[in-house]
Amino acid sequence: MTRIHVLFFTVCFLIISGFLGEKGYADKGRPYYEETGEVVWDINTEDKIVALTFDDGPHPKYTAAVLDLLAKYDAKATFFIIGKNAEKYPELVLRSYTEGHELANHTYTHPFKVSIKKLQEELQKTNDTIYSITGFSPVLFRPVGGNYTDAMINAAVKDGYKVVMWSWHQDTQDWKEPGVKKIVQKVMKGTRPGDVILFHDGGGNRTQTIKALEEIIPALKKQGYTFVTISEMIESKQQQQEQVQ
Repeated sequence: MTRIHVLFFTVCFLIISGFLGEKGYADKGRPYYEETGEVVWDINTEDKIVALTFDDGPHPKYTAAVLDLLAKYDAKATFFIIGKNAEKYPELVLRSYTEGHELANHTYTHPFKVSIKKLQEELQKTNDTIYSITGFSPVLFRPVGGNYTDAMINAAVKDGYKVVMWSWHQDTQDWKEPGVKKIVQKVMKGTRPGDVILFHDGGGNRTQTIKALEEIIPALKKQGYTFVTISEMIESKQQQQEQVQ
């Protein structure tokens, strides 16, 4: 066999292996993960409940402002916390917890690309940090940027987490600072029972987010919506399923 033939067959083997590898690690899709219950985007319900979620905090200014608004309207939320920020502002982590909000894991350093081993280390470090402040260990994890692979979900589930995304029509993209009006319109036009709404309380200037929330929360409450944590939403779904059975 000539050297050219050897090279040709080697390239073919690598290409085939690559395709097989991609098939093994490609996203299995939303229907699969919703059926297994390993990932949550939102829930199907007729109850007028929604979950407000906040990524990238805590932040000394914006998280405090969010908490003030939530307290004003007796609303609960879920905070996907970055471990490094929790270490800097433990008082806000503790306040969030004592005021009845849910604390969740959003990694320690917010890496957009990460190996499985590094991800597990980041999750553990963040959980350890939150536990040291509150005595509570988060069981929810949101991937950075909403990017995930089957391997990431498998690792997170194996370590005891449920992965939480958000309703596809409820990504406010507030991190882009699109304007208060656009954030409000995005939420108010699309809200339906069981939605998980994505906001950010850290990672940049969140003034627009706060001003938008000042309009969104009372408006939705006037429509009869109740603001619950992710775990409360999941529990609500489980109760509905039990009633059907």
